[in-house]
Amino acid sequence: MPDTIVNEINELRELINYHSQKYHTEDAPVITDYEYDQLYQRLVDLENQYPEYITPDSPTRRVGSKPLEKFDKVTHTFQMQSLQDVFDPASAIKFAKGIQDLFPNQSCDFVIEEKIDGLSVSLTYENGLFVRAATRGDGFVGEDVTTNIRTIPTVPLRLKEDIPLLEVRGEVYMSKKGFLKLNQSNEEKGLPVFANPRNAAAGSLRQLDPEMTKTRNLDIFVFEIRRIEGKEITRHSQALEIMKELGLKVNKNYRVTDNPENMVSFIQNINEYRKSLDYDIDGAVIKLDQLDLRETVGSTAKTPKWAFAYKFPAEQKETLLKDITIQVGRTGVLTPAAELEPVFIAGSKVTRATLHNLELIREKDIRIGDTVLIQKAGDIIPEVIRPVIEKRTGNEKIFDMPENCPVCNSKVVKPEGMVAHFCTNNECSARSERKLIHFASRDAMNIEGLGPAIIKTFLQNGLINDITDIYDLFEKRDKILELEGFKQKSTDNLINSVERTKNNDMYRLIYGLGIPHIGLGAAKNLEKKFTDIYQLMDATVDELIETEDFGLIMATSVNNYFSDENNRELIRSLDQKGVNVKRKESEKSITQQFSGLTFVLTG
Repeated sequence: MPDTIVNEINELRELINYHSQKYHTEDAPVITDYEYDQLYQRLVDLENQYPEYITPDSPTRRVGSKPLEKFDKVTHTFQMQSLQDVFDPASAIKFAKGIQDLFPNQSCDFVIEEKIDGLSVSLTYENGLFVRAATRGDGFVGEDVTTNIRTIPTVPLRLKEDIPLLEVRGEVYMSKKGFLKLNQSNEEKGLPVFANPRNAAAGSLRQLDPEMTKTRNLDIFVFEIRRIEGKEITRHSQALEIMKELGLKVNKNYRVTDNPENMVSFIQNINEYRKSLDYDIDGAVIKLDQLDLRETVGSTAKTPKWAFAYKFPAEQKETLLKDITIQVGRTGVLTPAAELEPVFIAGSKVTRATLHNLELIREKDIRIGDTVLIQKAGDIIPEVIRPVIEKRTGNEKIFDMPENCPVCNSKVVKPEGMVAHFCTNNECSARSERKLIHFASRDAMNIEGLGPAIIKTFLQNGLINDITDIYDLFEKRDKILELEGFKQKSTDNLINSVERTKNNDMYRLIYGLGIPHIGLGAAKNLEKKFTDIYQLMDATVDELIETEDFGLIMATSVNNYFSDENNRELIRSLDQKGVNVKRKESEKSITQQFSGLTFVLTG
């Protein structure tokens, strides 16, 4: 009897996996939904009756896990890099020919693929069994989303071949049809809607409850083998075919050519048909096919030199510019923003676009009441291209910057030689809010749970006024719990998150201070140059200019910042509260200190 049951269970699993592959991956079902449901239910019944025969790769194991409390971190074996962007045919041809010139006696082929607008993930299989999935994260460390990835029907839980090890990269996405259905459902339930399919896919994959993820009908295309054991691969195009043979879903719309002009033709063809696809793409990806040549070409710290992304021209639309409002940033800069009649462009609704500064508004002759042409730069950031002059009625109004800050009513100035206008009040509440948001942001101190909305609430309720107050939140736990929407667990998580940031690397603090002209890379270079922040505070412009990639403007900016006694007091206060203000010694450098020494133990 047991052998008969085991055989039936195994046969059912094979049948269900076969039909799932036909339906979800190949889009070629051979049985009805009803017949599939009957097979699935029979397997569920048998596994309930004989739980000792349940295996991790059973189709019934796609869901059933308890909701997670949080996502664990996963360190990638190999960095998940970004791609360099190009925007025109000439640049694409130049890139490809530049690679070909490195190998004058060899043919260089290029693979052209659609650039899926989704969420990048890595999938790992061991002995053919799906064991782990992780998001891209910062390229080095991502989040473990194994449980949620299991709910995607096009992700096989067991490969068609039990190879020892396989790690692939892919793009999780939501179809346009699925996106519209989800938003319609959310609207009917009174829930927030998603701006575009990519946001919907990202939000769905990061649900702590896998049952919720399952309802979102996510899909995936795998596009790269990163590690493999048991097979020899010499070309990327070969890897794509191997992944298909193993049962993984690979986008079939790829081409291979050794001719840069043909490559551009393929790219343009993708741009022509992309609107007919049921998923969003925002360009094409071009990769050198031969893997051994890739090793020679190499990579930078962020991008491979053997691949690039061709970004399609941004979609443009006309809309009405209803008003121009002012936003006050953390440095006091007043930034004008165009308030627009809502328009749907490049996958999301746009109601506002930055106008940067008054000089740009004058240069483009943009007026309140204009019909304007807008686009999304890189399909992401809305921008006003120009006014549609021929549609002017004569009722449009010329905009001018206010003489007083719209937030604190302090005087507004425009320093000589600069295009920006500034609020002169260092204590302006809008500036304080922006400073706090920047300090807590992911690239700065990375205080999980302290986002813009929470910061605004804390400011309004007097719980924080400046950066140092963040490190006193543990003393205000009871007051936080009195606020609407704050529970004990989330409050404790926030306080613990604040406490953890005391041990951050020094460069995070430097960047978090929001010193003008000092980005993340510059902050890291300052950490290399100075052993602690007090040494940095006392550095002269001449000493600062010796920092890697520094010029006079950056050096002067740092010197000016620390010449302000308020900023020096801020550092002293953070130090007293336990925030790390020193460069950490790496394990390697500590080891090097003792390299070559002989130790004699006595006693």
